Amino acid sequence: PLFPKSFWSFDKALELIGRKVSLPPLGLITVAAILPQTWEFRLVDRNAQFEMEADWDWADLVIVSGMIVQKPDLLHLIRDAKRRRKPIAVGGPYVTSVPEAALEAGVDFLILDEGEITLPLFVEALERGETSGIFRADGEKPDVTNTPIPRYDLLDLNVYSDMSVQFSRGCPFQCEFCDIIVLYGRKPRTKTPAQLLAELQTLYDLGWRRSIFMVDDNFIGNKRNVKLLLRELGVWMAEHKYPFYFVTEASIDLAQDDELLDLMVAANFRSVFIGIETPDTDSLALTQKFQNTRNSLVESVQKINQIGLRVMAGFIIGFDDEKPGAGQRIIDFVEATAIPQAMFGMLAALPNTALWHRLKKEGRLIEGKEETEGNQQMALINFVPTRPIEDIAREYVSCFWELYEPRRYLSRVFRHFITMKPFAHKTPFRMLELIEVRAILIIFWRQGFKRSTRFQFWRQLFSILRHNRAVLVNYLTICALSEHFLEYRQIVRDNIEAQVAEYLANKPNLSTEARPPELVTQSSI
Repeated sequence: PLFPKSFWSFDKALELIGRKVSLPPLGLITVAAILPQTWEFRLVDRNAQFEMEADWDWADLVIVSGMIVQKPDLLHLIRDAKRRRKPIAVGGPYVTSVPEAALEAGVDFLILDEGEITLPLFVEALERGETSGIFRADGEKPDVTNTPIPRYDLLDLNVYSDMSVQFSRGCPFQCEFCDIIVLYGRKPRTKTPAQLLAELQTLYDLGWRRSIFMVDDNFIGNKRNVKLLLRELGVWMAEHKYPFYFVTEASIDLAQDDELLDLMVAANFRSVFIGIETPDTDSLALTQKFQNTRNSLVESVQKINQIGLRVMAGFIIGFDDEKPGAGQRIIDFVEATAIPQAMFGMLAALPNTALWHRLKKEGRLIEGKEETEGNQQMALINFVPTRPIEDIAREYVSCFWELYEPRRYLSRVFRHFITMKPFAHKTPFRMLELIEVRAILIIFWRQGFKRSTRFQFWRQLFSILRHNRAVLVNYLTICALSEHFLEYRQIVRDNIEAQVAEYLANKPNLSTEARPPELVTQSSI
């Protein structure tokens, strides 16, 4: 299903390099690998190209998977299938958490939880001639060492800027707002190093030579196993002359493990997303993100960056008992650490998380908003916070706007890269493709001539060339993302202002009795 425009959609940057989508639907191609291989599959990623009527005519069965942000298009596809009298099966994290909307839309089969367990149950039901059903794992978690290689051959590799692989599922921590531990548990389960290398070999044989996102929600959740993988991965990458570089997500305690950092750099990891959430220690403790309270967050980010890993980070505003000025404190932190890409959103109570259950018990979920849409940059808080919504909304919009002010953004990109240790591995020389040459020329035109920041751009570019030439390509790539953020910050502001107006007009009721908050005024936003 379609993803909405988001912080990560990077539409403008993708246009420059002739790609349509950042990442492929790894879940669906894994499902295709688990299902009987005697079946004939046709994959449609609606983010790259819409299906044709001939695709609907061809299909005996429609299978859809999606996350909560894909909800509108997922439900649309269910209705489309029913209108065409096609049996439809739906799975994935959204319907696993909240199946009701899919059932109301008319879905025939719900394949919930993890597919290694529930997909075989679904196939058995089809073989018995059943025409509907709900399949659950009843708390059981699969052994992912038995998960087959995803069907990467079903993808059109040319439409994606990055590829996806998964090593582990689950996270050992207990952050109150997180749904990963609800879906996949707190005991990280990993594939074997041989499994993951076989997936990489498949991509290599298919001709992939670009970035690979290790999509684990916490890549270092099982440090013992991830080190075993990295030792073998480093050897494989050297033997294949470093055909890819890796991006992943990890917890901040990565900074305290020098061996792990060295192994990641040796395996050609170049970037890591870290959930900082907030520099406020009290809020971190309240939301049970204790791993972020044990060491200096600023020093941890700086250490990871300086060793050669570009840091991306996530931030949240709206925690209980949050003190005024939280948005400015986030700006100060991002500036102090020079993190270029700081994802920022208002807190959302995702269905069935510990936060959602606590707020429901306290009667603080807003009626009609109990099931959030999942895009935290584009939505107001879906519960009654402990400080006025007016303050949170104002601080959020102001913070997002300031973080991506062009001069401020370019300055952070420069400061982030100028001190970064050059990448350890040299890849074989290759001539730039015409579309890459065109992209560089467009970046130079927009950043170096068209924008008001042109003098800053050239000054910083020449400094990078003099002092840290090895990071030049990555530096230019992140500079180019300003095209996306310049547009996206305006979209965020417009959306939040419109929702505040609607919020005021409708004065939302609470799911049970609770004191309503002080509401925002249109003038204050």
